[in-house]
Amino acid sequence: MHVEKTEEVRNAMRKYWQQYEPTIESMMLSDEAKNLDQMEKWEILSYVPDIREKSVLELGAGIGRFTEQLAAVAAQVTAVDFMESYTQQNRERNSKFDNIDFLRADVTELELPSFKYDVIFSNWLLMYLDDNEVRLLVRKMLTWLKDDGYLFIRESCFHPSGNIKIGENPTFYRTPTEYFRILQSETSPSGISNLRSVFVLKRATSVKAYIKAKANPNQLCFLLKKMTHSEEQYESFQAFLDENQYSRSGILRYERIFGPTFVSTGGLETTMEFCKLLNLKPGMKVLDVGCGIGGSAFHMAGTYGVEVHGVDLSTNMITLALENQAKQPLEVKTKVSFEICDITKHSFPEGSFDVVYSRDTILHIGDKETLFSHFYKWLKPGGRVLISDYCRGEQEHSEDFTRYVSQRGYHLLTVQQYGEVLSTVGFKEVEAIDKTSFFIDILKKEVKNFHAKKDEFVKEFSERDYDYILEGWEAKVKRCSAGDQAWGLFIANKPQ
Repeated sequence: MHVEKTEEVRNAMRKYWQQYEPTIESMMLSDEAKNLDQMEKWEILSYVPDIREKSVLELGAGIGRFTEQLAAVAAQVTAVDFMESYTQQNRERNSKFDNIDFLRADVTELELPSFKYDVIFSNWLLMYLDDNEVRLLVRKMLTWLKDDGYLFIRESCFHPSGNIKIGENPTFYRTPTEYFRILQSETSPSGISNLRSVFVLKRATSVKAYIKAKANPNQLCFLLKKMTHSEEQYESFQAFLDENQYSRSGILRYERIFGPTFVSTGGLETTMEFCKLLNLKPGMKVLDVGCGIGGSAFHMAGTYGVEVHGVDLSTNMITLALENQAKQPLEVKTKVSFEICDITKHSFPEGSFDVVYSRDTILHIGDKETLFSHFYKWLKPGGRVLISDYCRGEQEHSEDFTRYVSQRGYHLLTVQQYGEVLSTVGFKEVEAIDKTSFFIDILKKEVKNFHAKKDEFVKEFSERDYDYILEGWEAKVKRCSAGDQAWGLFIANKPQ
């Protein structure tokens, strides 16, 4: 829990910032600020939703590093900062615009009209507020935004990123998971009877400029949308966050059987084997769909020198992936980036990647044809897709298997059907390979190795956790041996 003495926090922050002159270096707390500013500015703005002819509230505007770009596009911008010297610098810097209102105000005391803004933009603000102040501000922002409006924030996570330091730093360096929780846990009245508004995370991604320039993946951008829910819907949403997301502990338990940084079948062994099929070369760009905690991305970047962008829906997976990335060698961590998003609702520019790679993830997705058509579009001509995934056998299925698939919410095809979907969207030279026997061998090997680690695992977790994983693996072997479940490997090419 962070410091909750709000007045002490505010005084400490004022004292801290009064030490600095209003410059780009003080804004970024870096003597490399001018170069970093040029490297990251347009990347940051690319994550912001369309603000053309929109009303924008910029919180923590500082000297106006982003104010000019926002005002050049938006219909109106309200730029707020709590330091008078910074606000004055912003006013002078952007005096040519007549659509900016400059406010010197502390956001913890700020009062604005309800439902006024389409987008709230904030770059490095919440890290200067304690948890209570963030909660209060979240509730206020929900009232200031119009329905279906967007909140964009960028924060430093885990630890400082700058190299300028004067005196004690009172900043709160939260984990991504802490931000996800606090931003999505507050509500406000929606103006409609019995309905409340809440922020829902749409995407979160590392700032690539900081990864390349400083080997630092801990600068994160978050995009959230204001959504209206009934009390019942809100409680269901919170239950999803609490229960249905992979828990951190649950992920770490699976990592113990798959191997360090892996949460997919066979861990490093299958990753090495499958990556050999991709003809990877330095400088290639790979999209890793369902990247988990980073293992495949680190292997591809370290072994082949490719650039990997990993995406996953689970906030805890990506948080652990970022922690793992920080431990990688320099030549690996600078080639990997991670993003939280729903791949079925996301988009990348056409021809962005040389390879799309996905391990045991697409079983969760019903409309595979649409997703594969996106893969096709995102690949460069001559690009390749490689997917491993759970499938169903060709036979009539047992009641136990049917129940298992239903309970898990899986959408399983036969190996042949899976390959046919890839062909339908335009892929050529499609290989749909039934790897079920190999899958069974891997499962048995993982169980054998897991047995050898029992005492260590039980000490870290529990006997119950050990039995749960063991029973799950044995059940997979049984389903596959009976012909109910299958495991497929799919490789296909986009024509030149």
